[in-house]
Amino acid sequence: MNYIKNSVNLNTGSIEEKREEIKKQFLQTYELDEKLFDLLKEKDFIYEQPNRLRHPLIFYYGHTATFFINKLILANIIKQRVNPEFESIFAIGVDEMSWDDLNSGNYKWPKFEEIKDYRQKVKNIILELIDNIEFTIPINWDSSMWIILMGIEHENIHIETSSVLLRELDIKYLKKDEIFTYSNEFSNDYPINELIDVKGGAVILQKDRKNPIFYGWDNEFSYHASKIDDFKASKYLVSNGEFLEFVKEDGYNKPEFFSKEGREWLGYTNAKHPTFWIKEDENYFLREINRVVSLPLNYPVDVNLYEAEAFCKYKSQKLGIEVRLPSEDEYYRLYDFVDAGNKDANIGLIQFNQSPVNKYKFDEFYDVIGNVWQWSLTPIYPFDDFVPHPIYDDFTTPTYDDRHALIKGGSFISLGNETLKESRYAFRKHFFQHAGFRYVNSSNEYRTKLNDNVYETDELISQYCEFHYGNENFGVKNFCVNSVELLNPYIKNIKTSKALDLGCSVGRASFELAKTFDEVLGIDFSANFINVGVKLKNYDSLIYKIKKEGELFEEKSVSLKDLGLEQIKNKVSFMQGDACNLKDIYSGFDLVFCSNLIDRLYYPQKFLDDIPSRINKDGLLVLLSPYTWLEDYTPKENWLGGYIKDNKEISTLDSLKNNLSSQFELLDIIDVPFVIKETARKYQHTISQMTIWKKKD
Repeated sequence: MNYIKNSVNLNTGSIEEKREEIKKQFLQTYELDEKLFDLLKEKDFIYEQPNRLRHPLIFYYGHTATFFINKLILANIIKQRVNPEFESIFAIGVDEMSWDDLNSGNYKWPKFEEIKDYRQKVKNIILELIDNIEFTIPINWDSSMWIILMGIEHENIHIETSSVLLRELDIKYLKKDEIFTYSNEFSNDYPINELIDVKGGAVILQKDRKNPIFYGWDNEFSYHASKIDDFKASKYLVSNGEFLEFVKEDGYNKPEFFSKEGREWLGYTNAKHPTFWIKEDENYFLREINRVVSLPLNYPVDVNLYEAEAFCKYKSQKLGIEVRLPSEDEYYRLYDFVDAGNKDANIGLIQFNQSPVNKYKFDEFYDVIGNVWQWSLTPIYPFDDFVPHPIYDDFTTPTYDDRHALIKGGSFISLGNETLKESRYAFRKHFFQHAGFRYVNSSNEYRTKLNDNVYETDELISQYCEFHYGNENFGVKNFCVNSVELLNPYIKNIKTSKALDLGCSVGRASFELAKTFDEVLGIDFSANFINVGVKLKNYDSLIYKIKKEGELFEEKSVSLKDLGLEQIKNKVSFMQGDACNLKDIYSGFDLVFCSNLIDRLYYPQKFLDDIPSRINKDGLLVLLSPYTWLEDYTPKENWLGGYIKDNKEISTLDSLKNNLSSQFELLDIIDVPFVIKETARKYQHTISQMTIWKKKD
């Protein structure tokens, strides 16, 4: 089968032509994802867990479909969920973040047939939307159709990552049938690598959010430029044969070749050779996705970043000159130098495995794109004017942590955005992702860390940092601190085992509650928000910038130690979640604290119907809100108050009483003011109403 390799051109053609192109791309991606799981001998094997740092395979089968629905709901394109339970349990848990819940005891996975039926329902919804959704040309990231493209490209990523998980799965669970096309070009010989000149030049990347040619993730947009001097790069990707020299010379037992993090990984795994190699007696074999073959010495090696770095140090010793992994900009320069975008490559699933490193020629080099991803030494970082997409604000920003390195060029199974020059994907350094490497000899400077300090780059989140962790303004106390202090007299009369800070934002109230409670869980819909709390737990301080005027900013720093919260931080944990669709495991709380949340929910009534069951007898529900209902957040038909019905004013407080009085006693109503600093001379003064409810028998 010939797959559509590239993304849809968003700049040309008619509306109806775009509908047909997007439909073809969607059907290919959606059906290809399902076809991948047909490699399992029995459907029950989908509950196997190939990697303990990942969910069982069933999660990924459901995840890509629920992604479409969750994003369409968030974008207010559809109003109704298909299956709220599925859209909760399959929502989060992909990149080993601290808020990924990998405890299998917290999940009751549905039957395969149920998820298959769910996927069909979602498929029908997406096809109908593609046929009917209103959009204009060019399609940009403000377009409703962009969300459909987002789901397609998200699934392309998971086709690749799921193929890696299947490759990690015990082969006894997989069919030997060649459902996909393998190419058999094995050889016991491999080409001798050499360093070849790359002429220096300018690297310029520029992608316009308003007028893109192809779909792009948020980290690709804005402008980036650098100047690269002449350097040398290896003619070939490092082959299994070239890497075997390192293995035979006991490279894995020489810690001096590995970085500090690499040595920790090495000590943990006790690796002696690449993870997809199998050693039997003195012979090596290669695990491909659903078969094992004699180690093809002429294919590129699959390794993680630590192994690639160690090989470069070994190779430097052999060559007598320093070689290292290329930087992201050096990769771009090589790409331009050979005009890589106009060459044939092993990419776009023309075959289901790698190819010889000397097959696809790019002038004097080989495999500048395709075959396997190529590790760079560059940690992913934001370009100037980076802005997260509001519907998927946690795609990139959680990876700005120096623990994710950029991979470039795509692999044999890459499709869509993954095949483009400007794509910027980053993976944890110990991950495996059909990724190999080439090495360079270069005097160019390169970035090794995101920053010496931990920075918050997003302007909106920086404003929330100031609101949560800043001092009082005009005599008005810090809102989070004041809210918890006002609540303290009521907390004295209840159990204080477990509290939930729902809609916790960047986490200040979670930490304040931990002064009293044994355990505090902060949940927010935005991973970018909770990532602030996670960073404060893990690092000495967080630096953020707040606007003074125009393009001028003031740099500020916050640390838990300075706030007197260092000793209680381990009582606090953060998870990503939807307050209108929480997982069942979040229950048994003595306090549920919801600050400025209820008028920002897309379905507040569902929240009110659900939350009582999560609170213990005599526990407290605390709601704070200024009741600023806006259709940007909540469809008007879902407002709890702020409108007239049957010639009667409906207030939010009255709606809360009507909803909660049967299960709660209203203990108090308190006005809590707060001031948000927008610039050096502009502040927002608001009064939130706190209602304190005690759970009845």
